[in-house]
Amino acid sequence: MRQPRALPRLFGSLLLVAAAGIAAIGAGPAPDRSVPDPSASTPRPLGQIVPAPASVSPGGAPYTLTPWTRIRVDQHSREAQQIGTYLAGVLRPSTGYALPLTDGPAPGGIRLRLSADERALGDEGYRLQSSPAGLTLTARKPAGLFHAVQTLRQLLPAAVEKDARQRGPWQVAGGTVTDTPRYAYRGAMLDVSRHFFTVDQVKLYIDQLALYKINKLHLHLSDDQGWRIAIDSWPRLATYGGSTQVGGGPGGYYTKAQYKEILGYAASRYLEVVPEIDMPGHTNAALASYAQLNCNGVAPPLYTGTDVGFSSLCVPKALTYDFVDDVLRELAALTPGKYLHIGGDEAHSTSHADYVAFMDKVQPIVAKYGKTVVGWHQLTGATPAKGALAQYWGLDDTSAEEKAQVARAARNGTGLILSPADRIYLDMKYNKDTPLGLDWAGFVEVRRAYDWDPGGYLPGAPASAVAGVEAPLWSETISTSDHIEFMAFPRVVGVAELGWSAASTHDWEAYRVRLAAQGPRMEALGIDFYRSPQVPWRSG
Repeated sequence: MRQPRALPRLFGSLLLVAAAGIAAIGAGPAPDRSVPDPSASTPRPLGQIVPAPASVSPGGAPYTLTPWTRIRVDQHSREAQQIGTYLAGVLRPSTGYALPLTDGPAPGGIRLRLSADERALGDEGYRLQSSPAGLTLTARKPAGLFHAVQTLRQLLPAAVEKDARQRGPWQVAGGTVTDTPRYAYRGAMLDVSRHFFTVDQVKLYIDQLALYKINKLHLHLSDDQGWRIAIDSWPRLATYGGSTQVGGGPGGYYTKAQYKEILGYAASRYLEVVPEIDMPGHTNAALASYAQLNCNGVAPPLYTGTDVGFSSLCVPKALTYDFVDDVLRELAALTPGKYLHIGGDEAHSTSHADYVAFMDKVQPIVAKYGKTVVGWHQLTGATPAKGALAQYWGLDDTSAEEKAQVARAARNGTGLILSPADRIYLDMKYNKDTPLGLDWAGFVEVRRAYDWDPGGYLPGAPASAVAGVEAPLWSETISTSDHIEFMAFPRVVGVAELGWSAASTHDWEAYRVRLAAQGPRMEALGIDFYRSPQVPWRSG
């Protein structure tokens, strides 16, 4: 497994654990030298970023970063100060410039500006203005300012991502970018249950996702193969239920302090963590930990395989709901975000009547602790709670009846997160030769992951019901950070664009050129991405 490399931190130190690249998994095509690399001699055009911005007005001479550049931030805004510190941490290693932070005038410098009057920018939008006189990043909320910094990173040469001094010049094309997201929910899921990933591995993925303006990290914390979060009232869930993983490895779990560390780090990158406790199925790790949770009072053995659908909590038992209440109460107390994901998929060992009864009892528990329910789309076979989100993971050829059930719920007020498995399940193989992943939903190349419209995807569901998109990465075959990167990148970049950019910007031929320009940046960051033959990759 590759060793960590330094990347900027937002809170405290400016450096954090990231990754230095090793050889990529599998062979890809040679870089296309016929495609010019704008970073080689001229500034990158303002619109040549991912996700595609809402509005670009190019014009004028570029802004140039120099050894005398200062970063100006409002001393009265703690979050603006932190984002300025983060930006300096990105730029200092590669440029070699001091880039001091100041709250006074900074002629020719970089200004980070928060203004409550910028209502049109919403909670996550921003404006970037570049000219020889200076560079100004403006937002209404700190999240928008952070996203503006990600755009600035992409407008600078890819070498800015390296952790040793590089040659300039460091220029940003002249003009204005004004940008707001299409959807408020732009997510990626990491399954830490089939294989366990450490705090530093999760942090690394958070940093990689943040570059592309992903704002939700869904952590799949429990499954048949492992329970990954400490619960004080049921301690054996973690110590015993978390002691293994697929293939029989050592497993692991997050202490409450470690989980809070992940949440704090995600918040520093403006990602909200959505924790999932999957139930009533996918519960063998819990059933193995406590015999009394089983209808027959007998604990099954721990499980290290990959079959699904064989486990179920005991729906008629009152103790089951004491258990669920305890788990959700402790998890809600730890989690500042809005959502608790209660799973609900592949409950094949639970009768439909029991499934409905279970969800009718569990959803009010989520509300009791001040959170909003998220569930896999099978939740729509019961009665989704008011305000609930259903996460659709079906296929293009899923039955019309199942799609109609989800669409009906959407028309009745249930929001939708779209995660079609044959489009954006990141654990699906790219092609038959992909050394990792599964293929039950088919092969998912880069174009297939990008070339669809969330707003019109599900027949009968109003576009207004779509809360956003999420790219799940299940970990049956995934056990290292290199594995995560190879399967996620570059497909998750396309998902980020589907979530952020207006539908009118979605064009595969234009996107593949912008994506190709991300190759040197991912290389500089040490991301072990799949070099799809569908993309005319550039080399740094």
